[in-house]
Amino acid sequence: MRHFLTLMDLSQNELHWVIQRAIELKHMRRRGEVYEPLKNRVLGMIFEKSSTRTRVSFEAGMAQLGGSAIFLSPRDTQLGRGEPIEDSARVLSSMVDVVMIRTFDHEHVERFAEFSSVPVINALTDDFHPCQLLADMQTFIEHRGSIQGKTVAWIGDGNNMCQSYINAAKQFDFQLRIATPAGFEPNAELVAQHSDRVTVLTDPREAVLGAHLIATDVWASMGQEDEQEQRQRRFQAYQVNEALLDLASPDVLFMHCLPAHRGEEVSHTLLDDPRSVVWDEAENRLHAQKALLEFLLGQEEE
Repeated sequence: MRHFLTLMDLSQNELHWVIQRAIELKHMRRRGEVYEPLKNRVLGMIFEKSSTRTRVSFEAGMAQLGGSAIFLSPRDTQLGRGEPIEDSARVLSSMVDVVMIRTFDHEHVERFAEFSSVPVINALTDDFHPCQLLADMQTFIEHRGSIQGKTVAWIGDGNNMCQSYINAAKQFDFQLRIATPAGFEPNAELVAQHSDRVTVLTDPREAVLGAHLIATDVWASMGQEDEQEQRQRRFQAYQVNEALLDLASPDVLFMHCLPAHRGEEVSHTLLDDPRSVVWDEAENRLHAQKALLEFLLGQEEE
């Protein structure tokens, strides 16, 4: 049984296969080809955190592959509301073919996967967001080729996206510079595990020098609304704008997992800068997740 809870759950070769397959599936869709390998397969989608892109990309992806998806909001499940997670896992996995979970506590996804009889996909926890990194890596490869040996700068909070970029630095073999205010660094143990390729700084200008990719995220993630004002003060110097991109490599790309708060973590106009690939990045959630679903369910059949 294969799960996808972090990027480390797949080998480097498997991750590259998923990315290349995502690119193939994208071309097939644009050519209007009908490809339905997941007929009669059902994806259970458990959402304890709301989302636009995650729900639409998974639901549309299953439909395009010939399967179907069931959306379960916090009002629709007993997960975390009295019924043990392991009991929910046993029951739900007996009725569907694959489960996607978007929640707060990463340990909940791990416990669900431990007792699930079908593949489980982490569609975001407070610690990691591996599906977004598949889309990000696909986007870079489409625009610039291999990311191996390149320099990536993460600007902002040391959050789930930042920590998934740390895993990506290992799995896709690039150097990562993280610029974040003191007290907002990513997990120290995770950084130490990848100290040969991850550097944590406080100066965003230093982090982006010569970088081939710059990425950021909102300053206050879902569940941190009560910290919004404090974080806005602490992160003022960490806005990504055109002037910051000018310090990077001439062929730099800018990414943001969206939704973006224009005028906060990004300048009002940056998403429309020619160096920004956020719209391709957002679309690639669909294609990367289709490739992931095909991979996980194909493994099950071997």
